Amino acid sequence: MDKIIAILSGLKSGVDFATAEGIVTNKIIDSIDIATMISSIEEEFDIEIGMEYMENKNFDTVAAIWNMIQEIEEE
Repeated sequence: MDKIIAILSGLKSGVDFATAEGIVTNKIIDSIDIATMISSIEEEFDIEIGMEYMENKNFDTVAAIWNMIQEIEEE
């Protein structure tokens, strides 16, 4: 999960992403940041995040992002 926190921290400083909730729904990061985050996650973890995962709930916490990555890797 440290890699995810590093990616998010690179997008926006001053946020404790380890405990942050509602990263997308509370607009902690904006739409450009979201696109960059998705691209960075895909590159870092060598995965492709399909449209079926493009829901706020999959990106609102570091734990949710981690769970999504693990689910994709198991496919």
